[in-house]
Amino acid sequence: MAREERLENLAKRRAESQQGGGDKRIEAQHEKGKLTARERIALLLDEGSFEELDPFVTHRATEFGLAERKFLGDAVVTGYGKINGRLVYLFAQDFTVFGGSLSEVVAEKICKAMDLAVKNGTPFIGLNDSGGARIQEGVESLAGYGDIFLRNTLSSGVIPQISVIMGPSAGGAVYSPAITDFVFMVKGTGQMYITGPDVIRAVTGEEVTLEQLGGAMVHASQSGNCHFVAENDHDCLDKVRRLLSYLPQNNMEEPPLVEVIDDPNRRDEELLHIVPEDTTKAYDMKEVIRRVVDNGEFFEVHEHFAPNIITGFARLRGRSVGIVAQQPSVSAGCLDIDAADKAARFVRFLDCFNIPIITLCDVPGYMPGVEQEYGGIIRHGAKLLYAYSEATVPKVTVITRKAYGGAYIAMSSKHLRGDINYAWPTAEIAVMGPDGAVNIIHRETIQQSKNPEETRRNLVAEYQEKFANPYVTAARGYIDDVIDPRETRPRLIRALEMLQNKRDSNPPKKHGNIPL
Repeated sequence: MAREERLENLAKRRAESQQGGGDKRIEAQHEKGKLTARERIALLLDEGSFEELDPFVTHRATEFGLAERKFLGDAVVTGYGKINGRLVYLFAQDFTVFGGSLSEVVAEKICKAMDLAVKNGTPFIGLNDSGGARIQEGVESLAGYGDIFLRNTLSSGVIPQISVIMGPSAGGAVYSPAITDFVFMVKGTGQMYITGPDVIRAVTGEEVTLEQLGGAMVHASQSGNCHFVAENDHDCLDKVRRLLSYLPQNNMEEPPLVEVIDDPNRRDEELLHIVPEDTTKAYDMKEVIRRVVDNGEFFEVHEHFAPNIITGFARLRGRSVGIVAQQPSVSAGCLDIDAADKAARFVRFLDCFNIPIITLCDVPGYMPGVEQEYGGIIRHGAKLLYAYSEATVPKVTVITRKAYGGAYIAMSSKHLRGDINYAWPTAEIAVMGPDGAVNIIHRETIQQSKNPEETRRNLVAEYQEKFANPYVTAARGYIDDVIDPRETRPRLIRALEMLQNKRDSNPPKKHGNIPL
Protein backbone atom coordinates (compact mmCIF):
# COMPACT_ATOMS: atom_id res chain seq x y z
CA MET A 1 0.00 0.00 0.00
CA ALA A 2 1.36 3.39 -1.00
CA ARG A 3 2.19 5.97 1.62
CA GLU A 4 -0.64 8.23 0.45
CA GLU A 5 -3.15 5.38 0.77
CA ARG A 6 -1.94 4.60 4.29
CA LEU A 7 -2.37 8.20 5.33
CA GLU A 8 -5.80 8.31 3.73
CA ASN A 9 -6.75 5.13 5.57
CA LEU A 10 -5.50 6.58 8.84
CA ALA A 11 -7.56 9.73 8.38
CA LYS A 12 -10.63 7.67 7.54
CA ARG A 13 -10.28 5.44 10.59
CA ARG A 14 -9.58 8.37 12.87
CA ALA A 15 -12.70 10.14 11.63
CA GLU A 16 -14.68 6.94 12.21
CA SER A 17 -13.36 6.64 15.77
CA GLN A 18 -14.67 10.13 16.55
CA GLN A 19 -18.22 9.44 15.39
CA GLY A 20 -19.21 7.46 18.49
CA GLY A 21 -22.42 5.54 17.97
CA GLY A 22 -23.47 7.63 14.98
CA ASP A 23 -25.47 10.76 14.29
CA LYS A 24 -28.83 9.42 15.57
CA ARG A 25 -27.43 8.44 18.94
CA ILE A 26 -25.52 11.70 19.24
CA GLU A 27 -28.77 13.54 18.52
CA ALA A 28 -30.53 11.47 21.20
CA GLN A 29 -27.78 12.38 23.66
CA HIS A 30 -28.29 16.07 22.93
CA GLU A 31 -32.07 15.74 23.31
CA LYS A 32 -31.51 14.52 26.88
CA GLY A 33 -29.58 17.72 27.60
CA LYS A 34 -26.26 15.87 27.63
CA LEU A 35 -23.08 16.51 25.68
CA THR A 36 -21.12 13.74 24.00
CA ALA A 37 -17.94 12.34 25.52
CA ARG A 38 -15.73 14.30 23.14
CA GLU A 39 -17.68 17.53 23.63
CA ARG A 40 -17.22 17.17 27.38
CA ILE A 41 -13.49 16.61 27.04
CA ALA A 42 -13.18 19.67 24.81
CA LEU A 43 -14.93 21.81 27.44
CA LEU A 44 -12.94 20.45 30.36
CA LEU A 45 -9.44 20.69 28.93
CA ASP A 46 -7.46 23.66 27.72
CA GLU A 47 -8.18 24.23 24.04
CA GLY A 48 -6.24 21.94 21.72
CA SER A 49 -4.44 20.09 24.54
CA PHE A 50 -6.18 16.69 24.34
CA GLU A 51 -4.15 13.67 23.24
CA GLU A 52 -6.22 10.51 22.81
CA LEU A 53 -5.10 7.01 23.75
CA ASP A 54 -6.37 3.78 22.15
CA PRO A 55 -8.73 5.33 19.57
CA PHE A 56 -8.73 2.13 17.45
CA VAL A 57 -9.49 -0.43 20.17
CA THR A 58 -12.61 -2.59 19.65
CA HIS A 59 -14.37 -5.08 21.89
CA ARG A 60 -13.56 -8.79 21.66
CA ALA A 61 -17.00 -10.26 22.31
CA THR A 62 -18.41 -12.68 19.73
CA GLU A 63 -21.67 -13.78 21.34
CA PHE A 64 -25.15 -12.24 21.03
CA GLY A 65 -24.40 -10.69 17.65
CA LEU A 66 -21.65 -8.42 18.99
CA ALA A 67 -19.07 -9.69 16.50
CA GLU A 68 -20.74 -7.61 13.77
CA ARG A 69 -21.31 -4.56 15.98
CA LYS A 70 -18.00 -2.88 16.64
CA PHE A 71 -17.10 0.78 17.15
CA LEU A 72 -13.56 2.11 17.09
CA GLY A 73 -12.55 3.08 20.62
CA ASP A 74 -15.54 1.15 22.00
CA ALA A 75 -17.60 2.94 24.68
CA VAL A 76 -15.00 5.21 26.26
CA VAL A 77 -12.62 7.98 25.20
CA THR A 78 -9.35 8.09 27.17
CA GLY A 79 -6.28 10.27 27.09
CA TYR A 80 -4.53 13.25 28.60
CA GLY A 81 -4.45 17.01 28.28
CA LYS A 82 -4.08 20.16 30.36
CA ILE A 83 -6.28 22.16 32.71
CA ASN A 84 -4.99 25.65 33.45
CA GLY A 85 -1.71 24.55 31.89
CA ARG A 86 -1.28 21.51 34.13
CA LEU A 87 -1.35 17.88 32.98
CA VAL A 88 -4.30 15.60 33.77
CA TYR A 89 -5.39 12.14 32.60
CA LEU A 90 -9.04 11.29 32.06
CA PHE A 91 -11.70 9.07 30.59
CA ALA A 92 -15.15 9.97 29.27
CA GLN A 93 -17.70 7.20 28.86
CA ASP A 94 -19.51 7.37 25.53
CA PHE A 95 -23.21 6.69 26.05
CA THR A 96 -23.81 6.64 22.28
CA VAL A 97 -21.90 3.33 22.06
CA PHE A 98 -23.64 0.44 23.80
CA GLY A 99 -24.98 2.87 26.40
CA GLY A 100 -21.45 3.56 27.63
CA SER A 101 -21.37 0.05 29.11
CA LEU A 102 -18.13 -1.29 30.56
CA SER A 103 -16.56 -4.03 28.46
CA GLU A 104 -13.26 -5.80 28.97
CA VAL A 105 -11.45 -3.40 26.63
CA VAL A 106 -13.18 -0.31 28.06
CA ALA A 107 -11.79 -1.30 31.47
CA GLU A 108 -8.35 -1.87 29.95
CA LYS A 109 -8.38 1.58 28.37
CA ILE A 110 -9.38 3.22 31.65
CA CYS A 111 -6.76 1.26 33.62
CA LYS A 112 -4.02 2.21 31.16
CA ALA A 113 -4.83 5.90 31.64
CA MET A 114 -4.98 5.46 35.43
CA ASP A 115 -1.57 3.78 35.48
CA LEU A 116 -0.07 6.60 33.44
CA ALA A 117 -1.60 9.19 35.78
CA VAL A 118 0.09 7.58 38.79
CA LYS A 119 3.43 7.18 37.00
CA ASN A 120 3.39 10.83 36.00
CA GLY A 121 1.92 12.17 39.24
CA THR A 122 -1.14 13.90 37.79
CA PRO A 123 -4.83 14.14 38.75
CA PHE A 124 -7.20 11.60 37.23
CA ILE A 125 -10.73 12.53 36.16
CA GLY A 126 -13.57 10.18 35.22
CA LEU A 127 -16.56 11.49 33.25
CA ASN A 128 -19.22 8.87 33.96
CA ASP A 129 -22.23 8.24 31.72
CA SER A 130 -22.87 4.51 31.55
CA GLY A 131 -25.56 1.88 31.82
CA GLY A 132 -23.19 -0.34 33.81
CA ALA A 133 -21.45 -3.61 33.02
CA ARG A 134 -21.86 -4.97 29.49
CA ILE A 135 -24.12 -7.93 30.19
CA GLN A 136 -23.15 -9.73 26.97
CA GLU A 137 -19.57 -10.09 28.21
CA GLY A 138 -20.39 -11.58 31.59
CA VAL A 139 -17.55 -11.95 34.04
CA GLU A 140 -15.03 -10.10 31.85
CA SER A 141 -16.84 -6.82 32.45
CA LEU A 142 -17.10 -7.53 36.17
CA ALA A 143 -13.37 -8.23 36.30
CA GLY A 144 -12.84 -4.87 34.63
CA TYR A 145 -14.61 -3.10 37.50
CA GLY A 146 -12.38 -4.90 39.97
CA ASP A 147 -9.27 -3.75 38.11
CA ILE A 148 -10.52 -0.14 38.26
CA PHE A 149 -11.44 -0.33 41.97
CA LEU A 150 -7.96 -1.65 42.80
CA ARG A 151 -6.31 1.26 41.01
CA ASN A 152 -8.66 3.76 42.69
CA THR A 153 -7.59 2.37 46.04
CA LEU A 154 -3.85 2.25 45.37
CA SER A 155 -3.94 5.76 43.88
CA SER A 156 -5.81 7.17 46.87
CA GLY A 157 -3.68 9.76 48.63
CA VAL A 158 -1.14 9.69 45.79
CA ILE A 159 -2.96 11.69 43.09
CA PRO A 160 -6.25 13.60 43.28
CA GLN A 161 -9.11 11.52 41.83
CA ILE A 162 -12.30 13.18 40.65
CA SER A 163 -15.52 11.52 39.48
CA VAL A 164 -18.07 13.41 37.41
CA ILE A 165 -21.52 11.83 37.14
CA MET A 166 -23.11 13.21 33.98
CA GLY A 167 -25.48 10.35 33.23
CA PRO A 168 -26.48 7.05 34.84
CA SER A 169 -24.02 5.18 37.04
CA ALA A 170 -25.58 1.97 38.27
CA GLY A 171 -24.72 -1.19 40.17
CA GLY A 172 -21.02 -1.88 40.66
CA ALA A 173 -20.15 1.22 38.62
CA VAL A 174 -20.92 3.47 41.60
CA TYR A 175 -18.09 2.12 43.70
CA SER A 176 -15.30 3.69 41.69
CA PRO A 177 -16.73 7.19 42.30
CA ALA A 178 -17.24 6.27 45.96
CA ILE A 179 -13.51 5.60 46.40
CA THR A 180 -12.38 8.77 44.61
CA ASP A 181 -11.79 12.06 46.41
CA PHE A 182 -14.60 14.20 45.01
CA VAL A 183 -17.85 13.47 43.20
CA PHE A 184 -19.65 15.98 40.96
CA MET A 185 -23.20 15.37 39.72
CA VAL A 186 -25.33 17.12 37.12
CA LYS A 187 -28.94 17.84 38.07
CA GLY A 188 -31.52 15.96 36.06
CA THR A 189 -29.08 13.71 34.19
CA GLY A 190 -26.53 12.44 36.72
CA GLN A 191 -27.77 9.47 38.75
CA MET A 192 -26.18 6.88 41.04
CA TYR A 193 -27.86 3.83 42.50
CA ILE A 194 -27.08 0.19 43.30
CA THR A 195 -30.43 -1.16 42.12
CA GLY A 196 -32.97 0.66 39.98
CA PRO A 197 -36.64 1.44 40.68
CA ASP A 198 -37.88 -1.80 39.04
CA VAL A 199 -35.81 -4.02 41.31
CA ILE A 200 -36.77 -2.00 44.39
CA ARG A 201 -40.45 -2.25 43.46
CA ALA A 202 -40.17 -6.03 43.02
CA VAL A 203 -38.27 -6.62 46.27
CA THR A 204 -39.73 -4.06 48.69
CA GLY A 205 -42.86 -2.76 46.98
CA GLU A 206 -41.57 0.81 47.19
CA GLU A 207 -42.36 3.18 44.33
CA VAL A 208 -39.56 5.61 43.49
CA THR A 209 -38.35 7.47 40.40
CA LEU A 210 -34.77 7.46 39.15
CA GLU A 211 -34.28 11.06 40.29
CA GLN A 212 -35.79 10.40 43.73
CA LEU A 213 -33.62 7.34 44.12
CA GLY A 214 -30.26 8.51 42.89
CA GLY A 215 -30.43 12.08 41.62
CA ALA A 216 -27.87 14.79 42.31
CA MET A 217 -29.69 16.56 45.14
CA VAL A 218 -30.53 13.27 46.87
CA HIS A 219 -26.86 12.33 47.02
CA ALA A 220 -25.78 15.89 47.82
CA SER A 221 -28.15 16.36 50.77
CA GLN A 222 -29.17 12.90 52.00
CA SER A 223 -26.55 10.22 51.36
CA GLY A 224 -23.56 12.55 51.21
CA ASN A 225 -22.16 10.67 48.21
CA CYS A 226 -22.01 13.85 46.11
CA HIS A 227 -19.76 16.82 46.92
CA PHE A 228 -20.75 19.25 44.16
CA VAL A 229 -24.02 19.76 42.27
CA ALA A 230 -24.11 21.42 38.83
CA GLU A 231 -26.94 22.78 36.74
CA ASN A 232 -25.70 21.30 33.45
CA ASP A 233 -22.63 19.82 31.75
CA HIS A 234 -21.03 23.23 31.13
CA ASP A 235 -21.45 24.34 34.76
CA CYS A 236 -20.15 21.01 36.02
CA LEU A 237 -16.95 20.98 34.01
CA ASP A 238 -16.27 24.59 34.92
CA LYS A 239 -16.48 23.64 38.60
CA VAL A 240 -14.06 20.74 38.07
CA ARG A 241 -11.54 23.17 36.58
CA ARG A 242 -12.03 25.48 39.56
CA LEU A 243 -11.48 22.68 42.08
CA LEU A 244 -8.23 21.63 40.44
CA SER A 245 -6.90 25.18 40.75
CA TYR A 246 -6.65 24.61 44.53
CA LEU A 247 -4.98 21.19 44.37
CA PRO A 248 -1.39 20.04 43.87
CA GLN A 249 -0.68 17.54 41.11
CA ASN A 250 0.21 14.78 43.59
CA ASN A 251 1.13 14.04 47.20
CA MET A 252 4.77 15.04 46.69
CA GLU A 253 4.00 18.59 45.58
CA GLU A 254 2.85 21.71 47.35
CA PRO A 255 -0.47 23.35 46.44
CA PRO A 256 -0.26 25.94 43.65
CA LEU A 257 0.64 29.53 44.53
CA VAL A 258 -1.57 32.12 42.81
CA GLU A 259 -0.93 35.83 42.53
CA VAL A 260 -3.70 37.56 44.47
CA ILE A 261 -4.34 41.27 44.90
CA ASP A 262 -5.57 41.41 48.48
CA ASP A 263 -3.63 43.08 51.27
CA PRO A 264 -2.25 40.39 53.63
CA ASN A 265 -2.45 42.92 56.48
CA ARG A 266 -6.08 43.81 55.78
CA ARG A 267 -8.20 44.27 58.89
CA ASP A 268 -11.98 43.91 58.81
CA GLU A 269 -14.02 46.03 61.19
CA GLU A 270 -17.15 43.93 60.70
CA LEU A 271 -15.49 40.93 62.37
CA LEU A 272 -15.61 42.85 65.64
CA HIS A 273 -19.42 42.72 65.66
CA ILE A 274 -20.22 39.51 63.84
CA VAL A 275 -20.55 37.34 66.95
CA PRO A 276 -23.72 38.31 68.86
CA GLU A 277 -23.47 39.37 72.51
CA ASP A 278 -26.19 36.82 73.29
CA THR A 279 -24.45 33.42 73.11
CA THR A 280 -27.72 31.71 72.17
CA LYS A 281 -28.04 33.73 68.97
CA ALA A 282 -26.79 32.40 65.64
CA TYR A 283 -24.61 34.03 63.02
CA ASP A 284 -23.27 33.00 59.62
CA MET A 285 -19.75 31.54 59.81
CA LYS A 286 -19.48 31.75 56.03
CA GLU A 287 -19.45 35.53 56.41
CA VAL A 288 -16.45 35.20 58.73
CA ILE A 289 -14.70 33.02 56.15
CA ARG A 290 -15.37 35.41 53.27
CA ARG A 291 -14.03 38.38 55.27
CA VAL A 292 -10.79 36.57 56.12
CA VAL A 293 -9.75 34.81 52.89
CA ASP A 294 -8.28 36.29 49.70
CA ASN A 295 -10.84 38.37 47.79
CA GLY A 296 -13.67 36.76 49.74
CA GLU A 297 -13.51 33.68 47.47
CA PHE A 298 -14.59 30.43 49.13
CA PHE A 299 -15.15 27.20 47.16
CA GLU A 300 -17.42 25.14 49.38
CA VAL A 301 -17.31 21.33 49.43
CA HIS A 302 -20.35 19.25 50.44
CA GLU A 303 -22.48 22.40 50.72
CA HIS A 304 -25.82 20.56 51.00
CA PHE A 305 -24.74 17.73 53.33
CA ALA A 306 -24.42 18.17 57.11
CA PRO A 307 -24.64 21.98 56.81
CA ASN A 308 -23.92 22.36 60.54
CA ILE A 309 -20.28 22.07 59.55
CA ILE A 310 -18.61 23.90 56.66
CA THR A 311 -15.77 22.54 54.51
CA GLY A 312 -14.12 24.07 51.49
CA PHE A 313 -11.13 25.65 49.79
CA ALA A 314 -9.85 29.22 49.85
CA ARG A 315 -6.57 31.08 49.60
CA LEU A 316 -4.53 33.11 52.05
CA ARG A 317 -1.92 35.29 50.38
CA GLY A 318 -2.29 33.18 47.25
CA ARG A 319 -1.75 29.80 48.92
CA SER A 320 -4.44 27.12 48.98
CA VAL A 321 -5.93 26.28 52.35
CA GLY A 322 -8.70 23.97 53.44
CA ILE A 323 -11.26 25.36 55.85
CA VAL A 324 -13.29 23.43 58.41
CA ALA A 325 -15.76 25.46 60.44
CA GLN A 326 -18.91 25.17 62.51
CA GLN A 327 -22.06 26.82 61.19
CA PRO A 328 -23.84 28.26 64.27
CA SER A 329 -26.95 29.01 62.19
CA VAL A 330 -27.60 25.26 61.66
CA SER A 331 -28.22 23.07 64.72
CA ALA A 332 -26.13 25.59 66.70
CA GLY A 333 -23.04 24.10 65.03
CA CYS A 334 -23.25 20.83 66.99
CA LEU A 335 -21.15 17.92 65.79
CA ASP A 336 -23.38 15.04 64.73
CA ILE A 337 -22.72 11.78 62.86
CA ASP A 338 -22.83 13.28 59.37
CA ALA A 339 -20.84 16.38 60.32
CA ALA A 340 -18.07 14.26 61.84
CA ASP A 341 -17.87 12.05 58.75
CA LYS A 342 -17.87 15.03 56.39
CA ALA A 343 -15.17 16.95 58.24
CA ALA A 344 -12.97 13.92 58.94
CA ARG A 345 -12.77 12.86 55.31
CA PHE A 346 -12.02 16.42 54.19
CA VAL A 347 -9.26 16.78 56.80
CA ARG A 348 -7.69 13.53 55.62
CA PHE A 349 -7.77 14.71 51.99
CA LEU A 350 -6.06 17.96 52.95
CA ASP A 351 -3.39 16.07 54.86
CA CYS A 352 -2.82 13.69 51.91
CA PHE A 353 -2.08 16.58 49.59
CA ASN A 354 -0.13 18.99 51.79
CA ILE A 355 -2.87 21.60 52.08
CA PRO A 356 -2.85 23.56 55.38
CA ILE A 357 -5.96 23.32 57.55
CA ILE A 358 -7.71 26.39 58.96
CA THR A 359 -10.28 25.52 61.62
CA LEU A 360 -12.88 28.01 62.83
CA CYS A 361 -14.49 26.68 65.98
CA ASP A 362 -17.84 27.55 67.54
CA VAL A 363 -19.12 24.24 68.85
CA PRO A 364 -21.46 23.67 71.82
CA GLY A 365 -20.73 19.93 71.79
CA TYR A 366 -21.73 16.67 70.17
CA MET A 367 -25.38 16.36 69.19
CA PRO A 368 -27.38 14.76 72.04
CA GLY A 369 -30.17 12.25 71.47
CA VAL A 370 -31.08 8.58 71.35
CA GLU A 371 -31.00 8.53 67.54
CA GLN A 372 -27.42 9.84 67.50
CA GLU A 373 -26.28 7.39 70.18
CA TYR A 374 -27.88 4.41 68.43
CA GLY A 375 -26.49 5.63 65.10
CA GLY A 376 -22.94 5.44 66.45
CA ILE A 377 -22.01 9.03 67.34
CA ILE A 378 -19.18 7.65 69.46
CA ARG A 379 -17.62 5.81 66.52
CA HIS A 380 -18.34 8.53 63.97
CA GLY A 381 -17.23 11.34 66.26
CA ALA A 382 -13.97 9.50 66.84
CA LYS A 383 -13.21 9.75 63.10
CA LEU A 384 -12.75 13.51 63.44
CA LEU A 385 -10.46 13.10 66.43
CA TYR A 386 -8.47 10.55 64.48
CA ALA A 387 -8.22 12.68 61.33
CA TYR A 388 -6.97 15.79 63.10
CA SER A 389 -4.57 13.80 65.29
CA GLU A 390 -3.09 12.03 62.28
CA ALA A 391 -2.71 15.15 60.12
CA THR A 392 0.83 16.51 59.84
CA VAL A 393 0.14 19.56 57.64
CA PRO A 394 0.10 23.04 59.22
CA LYS A 395 -2.98 23.37 61.42
CA VAL A 396 -4.19 26.76 62.62
CA THR A 397 -7.34 27.13 64.72
CA VAL A 398 -9.43 30.13 65.72
CA ILE A 399 -12.10 29.75 68.42
CA THR A 400 -14.69 32.43 67.74
CA ARG A 401 -17.16 31.60 70.50
CA LYS A 402 -18.10 28.27 72.06
CA ALA A 403 -15.70 25.37 72.47
CA TYR A 404 -17.30 22.95 74.89
CA GLY A 405 -16.41 19.47 76.06
CA GLY A 406 -15.01 16.78 73.80
CA ALA A 407 -16.01 18.82 70.75
CA TYR A 408 -13.42 21.44 71.79
CA ILE A 409 -10.77 18.73 71.72
CA ALA A 410 -11.97 17.42 68.34
CA MET A 411 -11.74 20.76 66.51
CA SER A 412 -7.98 20.79 65.99
CA SER A 413 -7.14 21.68 69.58
CA LYS A 414 -3.59 21.98 70.86
CA HIS A 415 -4.05 18.51 72.34
CA LEU A 416 -4.38 17.01 68.83
CA ARG A 417 -1.14 18.63 67.62
CA GLY A 418 -2.70 21.91 66.56
CA ASP A 419 0.22 24.15 65.64
CA ILE A 420 -1.23 27.58 66.36
CA ASN A 421 -4.44 28.02 68.31
CA TYR A 422 -6.02 31.46 68.61
CA ALA A 423 -9.18 32.63 70.34
CA TRP A 424 -11.31 35.71 70.00
CA PRO A 425 -12.19 37.54 73.24
CA THR A 426 -15.73 36.14 72.84
CA ALA A 427 -14.46 32.55 73.17
CA GLU A 428 -15.85 30.31 75.91
CA ILE A 429 -13.73 27.20 76.48
CA ALA A 430 -15.09 24.81 79.11
CA VAL A 431 -16.43 21.34 79.79
CA MET A 432 -19.92 22.64 79.09
CA GLY A 433 -21.83 25.91 78.87
CA PRO A 434 -22.05 28.10 81.98
CA ASP A 435 -25.80 27.52 82.43
CA GLY A 436 -25.51 23.75 82.34
CA ALA A 437 -22.42 23.72 84.52
CA VAL A 438 -24.00 25.90 87.20
CA ASN A 439 -27.19 23.83 87.24
CA ILE A 440 -25.10 20.75 88.01
CA ILE A 441 -22.46 22.17 90.33
CA HIS A 442 -24.72 24.49 92.33
CA ARG A 443 -28.07 22.67 92.17
CA GLU A 444 -28.61 22.62 95.93
CA THR A 445 -27.43 26.21 96.41
CA ILE A 446 -29.91 27.44 93.81
CA GLN A 447 -32.79 25.36 95.20
CA GLN A 448 -32.19 26.61 98.76
CA SER A 449 -31.82 30.25 97.73
CA LYS A 450 -34.56 32.79 98.56
CA ASN A 451 -34.16 34.18 95.01
CA PRO A 452 -33.13 31.17 92.87
CA GLU A 453 -33.06 33.03 89.56
CA GLU A 454 -30.84 35.85 90.82
CA THR A 455 -28.57 33.34 92.53
CA ARG A 456 -28.30 31.33 89.35
CA ARG A 457 -27.43 34.44 87.30
CA ASN A 458 -24.70 35.40 89.77
CA LEU A 459 -23.26 31.92 89.74
CA VAL A 460 -23.29 31.82 85.93
CA ALA A 461 -21.40 35.12 85.83
CA GLU A 462 -18.89 33.78 88.35
CA TYR A 463 -18.42 30.58 86.32
CA GLN A 464 -17.87 32.59 83.13
CA GLU A 465 -15.27 34.72 84.86
CA LYS A 466 -13.40 31.72 86.27
CA PHE A 467 -13.73 29.13 83.52
CA ALA A 468 -15.67 30.06 80.38
CA ASN A 469 -13.29 32.54 78.82
CA PRO A 470 -10.16 32.29 76.67
CA TYR A 471 -7.73 33.63 79.24
CA VAL A 472 -7.91 30.62 81.56
CA THR A 473 -7.05 28.35 78.63
CA ALA A 474 -4.38 30.77 77.39
CA ALA A 475 -2.79 30.74 80.84
CA ARG A 476 -2.24 27.01 80.41
CA GLY A 477 -0.69 27.49 76.96
CA TYR A 478 -3.54 25.66 75.20
CA ILE A 479 -4.35 28.90 73.39
CA ASP A 480 -1.34 30.63 71.86
CA ASP A 481 -2.92 34.07 71.87
CA VAL A 482 -6.22 35.88 72.29
CA ILE A 483 -6.51 38.05 69.20
CA ASP A 484 -8.49 41.03 68.00
CA PRO A 485 -11.11 39.57 65.59
CA ARG A 486 -10.30 42.35 63.11
CA GLU A 487 -6.75 41.01 62.81
CA THR A 488 -7.75 37.43 62.02
CA ARG A 489 -6.62 37.54 58.39
CA PRO A 490 -3.07 38.87 58.98
CA ARG A 491 -2.58 36.60 62.01
CA LEU A 492 -3.56 33.52 59.98
CA ILE A 493 -1.28 34.51 57.11
CA ARG A 494 1.68 35.08 59.40
CA ALA A 495 1.07 31.78 61.17
CA LEU A 496 1.00 29.89 57.86
CA GLU A 497 4.17 31.62 56.66
CA MET A 498 5.88 30.56 59.87
CA LEU A 499 4.68 26.98 59.38
CA GLN A 500 5.48 26.63 55.67
CA ASN A 501 8.55 24.47 56.36
CA LYS A 502 6.86 22.43 59.09
CA ARG A 503 8.08 18.85 59.45
CA ASP A 504 6.04 16.37 61.44
CA SER A 505 5.55 12.62 61.17
CA ASN A 506 3.64 9.67 62.59
CA PRO A 507 5.09 6.44 64.02
CA PRO A 508 6.18 3.91 61.36
CA LYS A 509 3.30 1.56 60.52
CA LYS A 510 1.55 -0.07 57.61
CA HIS A 511 -1.53 2.09 58.24
CA GLY A 512 -3.72 3.04 61.15
CA ASN A 513 -7.12 1.55 61.93
CA ILE A 514 -9.48 4.53 61.71
CA PRO A 515 -12.86 3.75 63.34
CA LEU A 516 -14.81 3.29 60.11
